[in-house]
Amino acid sequence: MRIVLVGATGTIGRAVAKELGERHEIVAVGSRSGDVHMDITEAASIRAGFERIGRVDAVVSAAGKVKFAPLETMTEADYWLGLKDKLMGQVNLVLIGRDFVNDGGSFTLTSGVLSHDPIRFGSSASMVNGAIDAFVRAAAIELPRGLRINAVSPGVLLESMPSYGPYFRGHEPVPAARVALAYAKSVEGLRTGQVFSVL
Repeated sequence: MRIVLVGATGTIGRAVAKELGERHEIVAVGSRSGDVHMDITEAASIRAGFERIGRVDAVVSAAGKVKFAPLETMTEADYWLGLKDKLMGQVNLVLIGRDFVNDGGSFTLTSGVLSHDPIRFGSSASMVNGAIDAFVRAAAIELPRGLRINAVSPGVLLESMPSYGPYFRGHEPVPAARVALAYAKSVEGLRTGQVFSVL
């Protein structure tokens, strides 16, 4: 398969590239690095990236930013960051990418454990992750040409504990290599409309 991997240089992206790259061609996409540059907050940038890449069999997104801050300090603009980047960035990868993905191909998006297990300072992440999970379930029943869509919802990464550990007290971290297996299940399997939790 020819797989577009958005966020290829991040912690999850690197693990997914290692897992899937053993069997498939990976087109690494990043905002400032990789084979192709793409700003997922701009639809025109997404389209230009896909036009440069051409036809593919799968799109995997391991990208998206949200704001972590106390609810009492959060503003509308703070929430719009996650809505425009992690949520609509990934939604637009599907809306635009469906024109470039071959029949029977797939999309795999990234949400996260905070959709159902919130933490302090994580209201934006919880909101966005929940929306991604809901979008995947709904989009799966309407995608044409046998296209599939799933989300991977990982817990806090073992590799991220030095930075995020204080926010995730009581959460058992998961190694990125184990999270990458869920992306392989989505891309190489047959299921659609699923949220694969990795806890």
